[in-house]
Amino acid sequence: MKNARKPATGRDTDAYLRRLGERVRTLRNQRGMTRKALARHAKVSERYLAQLEAGLGNGSIVLLRRIARAIGLPVTQLVHEGAEPALDFVLLSQFLERLSPPTLAEARDLLLERFSKPSEGARRQRIALIGLRGGGKSTLGRMLADRLDVPFIELDREIERRSGATLSEIFDMFGQETFRRAEREALDDVLRQHQNFVIATSGSIVTEPGTLELLLASCFTVWVRANPEEHMRRVMAQGDMRPMANSARAMDDLISILRSREPLYAKAEIALITTGKTPEQNLAELLRLIEVPGNRISRRSA
Repeated sequence: MKNARKPATGRDTDAYLRRLGERVRTLRNQRGMTRKALARHAKVSERYLAQLEAGLGNGSIVLLRRIARAIGLPVTQLVHEGAEPALDFVLLSQFLERLSPPTLAEARDLLLERFSKPSEGARRQRIALIGLRGGGKSTLGRMLADRLDVPFIELDREIERRSGATLSEIFDMFGQETFRRAEREALDDVLRQHQNFVIATSGSIVTEPGTLELLLASCFTVWVRANPEEHMRRVMAQGDMRPMANSARAMDDLISILRSREPLYAKAEIALITTGKTPEQNLAELLRLIEVPGNRISRRSA
């Protein structure tokens, strides 16, 4: 398939362990701790710590958590992948962690207003439908795009078009990591190529923080939701039981997925409940929700 890359190899793992070891050694030195002192405070052997700093250690998350606590930072900061974050990013993260949830939401809005590229008006020309499969995103999205006379895009189909493979093939051959990367790249392309559109996203797009942040910053987001029974009925009508396949507790699994994602879906600007209503009724309600005085949705095509 085109554009798809294989999951991390042994070489990637070795490189990551070397970066992890260098990070531990740097943090230890910054704090003026000898290897012996860190080993004692973390309750790990000095030999293990030496191997870790040399890029040869591959211990459990429990041991790494002990080391992180002894150094005095979250384990997530110790084990993160990629280049070392800029100091200003680290300081900003520490500052944001001190804020209460309401204040944190206000801080995010201020940052988006000051630094986000798309204006509020531009965002409202790009309507993104999020929510679990079976909520009615595709049906509603096509109807809304037709009414607004803008392109309708299904992000999953864009991923398949760009990669030359079905979603099932991407997952089977390359795994979750490759799919998430392909999803982000497809969204980037859509945003570059279109000034206005209606897009239906995958149910799991909200689980990737970077992609969710881009979606929220670039589009006017709508949570298309239904009750669990309606989700199940619609998914079964489509002949696809993902992600409940081969489960004797399909409804319990679906409810669990919904509950775990609800705080993520709730980041959308508006929510539309589609249960018990016809597609036409849902479209009429959505049009009322997205049309705001003085800032009507444009009806010209991209």
